[in-house]
Amino acid sequence: MGRNKNIKYEWAEALNNVVQHTKPDFGQQKGQWKTRQFLNNNPVVLELGCGRGEYTNGLAKIFSDKNFIGIDIKGDRLAAAGVIAQREKLHNVAYLRIMMQFIDDFFEENEVDEIWITFPDPRGKDRDEKKRLTHPNFLNKYKKVLKPDGVLHIKTDSVPFFDYSVDTLTLNQFDIIAKTNDLYESRWNKDHFGIKTRFEKIFYEKGFPINYLRAINKKEV
Repeated sequence: MGRNKNIKYEWAEALNNVVQHTKPDFGQQKGQWKTRQFLNNNPVVLELGCGRGEYTNGLAKIFSDKNFIGIDIKGDRLAAAGVIAQREKLHNVAYLRIMMQFIDDFFEENEVDEIWITFPDPRGKDRDEKKRLTHPNFLNKYKKVLKPDGVLHIKTDSVPFFDYSVDTLTLNQFDIIAKTNDLYESRWNKDHFGIKTRFEKIFYEKGFPINYLRAINKKEV
């Protein structure tokens, strides 16, 4: 392991805004994120595969009346994101280190108000379909933790992944209320406040259009 990664793991251990398996309260936040982690009753918003937290921290700066949780399996990335959140006094931010298939083990049913999936690995090979973050197996978990009429956002440069997601969402009790293959030329651009992830900046600068959709969780109550 490189020295920089070691340093970041030490950061994570010292940060109270990073929740991971090495800490004694790991997993105890389920159903209590608002009161236990954030000490308020504000809505909970997740970013799945958050990486270095550019989007999570960016949204938290704008929406101080919401609680944001970035989720990823890469501990060094979450440590870097947590340090930035602490430095910028973003008390409405936390980071959770887990694999995405365990999301419903860490959030109670209907505990989440909103989910963002930003530039995930598209998993383009057929054999990797079940690893796509919009495969029905994942969508069933999102439906469970999202409240009824909770919102799911997807941003990606991959048209095949986007088209796949449109199909799976439609077939799994999500109502798509916004959809575009060129976010920055669409009427929904203003809803993103100029926030870009590292990957988004790379794709945008190379001239790739950004696909975006917004869907509502229409599960039966």
